[in-house]
Amino acid sequence: MPVRQGKKREPVAPKIPDALTVRRSLEDDGVYLSVDFGEADLSGSHAEGVEVERARFRGTNLSGSLLRSARLTDVVFESADLANMSLPSGLVFNSLVDRCRLTGGDLRDCGLKDVLFTGCRADLASFRFATLRDVVFRDCNLSEANFQGAKFQNVRFEGCRLSGAQFSNAQVAGTRFANCDLSGIAGVESLRGIIVSSADAQSLVYSLASALGIVVED
Repeated sequence: MPVRQGKKREPVAPKIPDALTVRRSLEDDGVYLSVDFGEADLSGSHAEGVEVERARFRGTNLSGSLLRSARLTDVVFESADLANMSLPSGLVFNSLVDRCRLTGGDLRDCGLKDVLFTGCRADLASFRFATLRDVVFRDCNLSEANFQGAKFQNVRFEGCRLSGAQFSNAQVAGTRFANCDLSGIAGVESLRGIIVSSADAQSLVYSLASALGIVVED
């Protein structure tokens, strides 16, 4: 039975008010509404149960931080350092992640809805067992990213580098790949039902051959 190809649309854009209160810290169970974290150095921060709504992280350093069970709604991350940031079991809605460094980021078991990642370096990032709905990755480096066991609904990868990415046991039917590097991806058996351009399909040839035990000779 063919997979239904839904309409392509952009994720819902975050709604950020003009007037924001400046904040420079995150605390357990903190609630932050209409705030601007600016270039605060929050690297290595540990906070649980944080709720952030209508906020901007422009140039913020959150590298190595641990925000367990955080809820982020209508949030913009712009040129922020999110390398090795851990957001286990978090929720991210109506958000933009623009030109951020997310290398080694840990978003396992997260729920993401209406999120746009654009121009990000997210190699080695983990989305294991995450649920992604109405999410777009555009012009991102996702090489060796881990999507094992993730559930996708209306997800698109556009102009992304996905070489060596892991998709084992992911539910990706209907996911679109356009102008992406899919060479050497793992878990290719789980890609049943994806939508790819003819050029992208060529980069899958060797991974498919390996999964089927086919030896390709020069």
